[in-house]
Amino acid sequence: MNRRHLVALAALAACATAAPAWAQSSEIRIAHIYSKTGPLEAYGKQTQTGFTMGLDYATGGTMMVNGKKLVVIEKDDQGKPDLGKSLLAAAYSDDKAALAVGPTASGVALAMLPVAEEYKKILIVEPAVADSITGDKWNKYIFRTGRNSSQDAISNAVAIDKAGVTVATLAQDNAFGRDGVKAFGTALKKAKLVHEEYLPPATTDFTAGAQRLIDKLKDQPGRKIIWIVWAGAGNPFKIVDLDLKRYGIEIATGGNILPAMAAYKNLPGMEGAAYYYFGIPKNPVNEAMVAAHYKQFKAPPDFFTAGGFSAAMAVVTALKKTGGDTGTNKLISTMEGMSFDTPKGKMTFRKEDHQAMQSMYHFKIKADPAFAWGVPELVHEIKPEEMDIPIKNKR
Repeated sequence: MNRRHLVALAALAACATAAPAWAQSSEIRIAHIYSKTGPLEAYGKQTQTGFTMGLDYATGGTMMVNGKKLVVIEKDDQGKPDLGKSLLAAAYSDDKAALAVGPTASGVALAMLPVAEEYKKILIVEPAVADSITGDKWNKYIFRTGRNSSQDAISNAVAIDKAGVTVATLAQDNAFGRDGVKAFGTALKKAKLVHEEYLPPATTDFTAGAQRLIDKLKDQPGRKIIWIVWAGAGNPFKIVDLDLKRYGIEIATGGNILPAMAAYKNLPGMEGAAYYYFGIPKNPVNEAMVAAHYKQFKAPPDFFTAGGFSAAMAVVTALKKTGGDTGTNKLISTMEGMSFDTPKGKMTFRKEDHQAMQSMYHFKIKADPAFAWGVPELVHEIKPEEMDIPIKNKR
């Protein structure tokens, strides 16, 4: 082959490699990895809806930032850690995702954290909750818009932590449940925690666990509360059927998705703290999301819809600030300490661990015949500065 042929081939090769690079430069690819299927499918679906609506809202319906098209690549981790890990690696390497959002389950998130570090690309965690994600397993590529176990626990402790109260906990035996109870126990300053009950995540018969809880609480003086931290399938509120009132035992828990809060309707007066309920925050972003959701689905947005929307707001705010530059170091320096508007009001990524500081809502349940669920009425907005959220990483 003569020199002229070699030059021509080299030119063709240069064109072949340049074309995709040019095409990619006109778009910003974002991977969204979540539980499309699996035990937390309901949560994943809401997050996806919120994320899509949030991108639309934040870009004024254009899906463009600084002349670049936002392209979302969706992947289903099925709630499986190994699958989530491989999907994230494929998103960064094969799909050329500039950053990723997800996943739904804490176990999957923990498997994904080292992948973000290996590829040196950002993962915005939404809505996985375990403290360890922004704690001892954290690395600098991880940001979280979702609340963490400490935010859940400390806000719930605000609602029930009073002198003379005895508490036992009922939780799933997984990262979500154990981190939640650990943070809750640490947050209690006046109430006394006497028992922690952990059951398999797929539990449907709560009788044995409930009996152990009753035995620990029934002879305690004063107010007695079982605090429940549960996600996904199974209805731990069935333990109410075991006539807890006979022993003077109350139930307390955090907010949840609307179908799960149908069980709250039988517990008027129950107090707790919620991450989100569509009727509580009063701000333009929440109003826009609620209106858009009603228009599309003839129903209000739910717990995790707000989370997906918040993640989208964080993504677009950061990209607007960098002028569409997706360089990881540029994004990290931009996002550390960055505030952004969400349906919950303003959130701010704390510089030390990239956890979004955000309000939580102390509520009391009201049984309203107009709603199929127990309505959480606002007692008090617990602002970020009212919660001493520990920094648990080793930065």
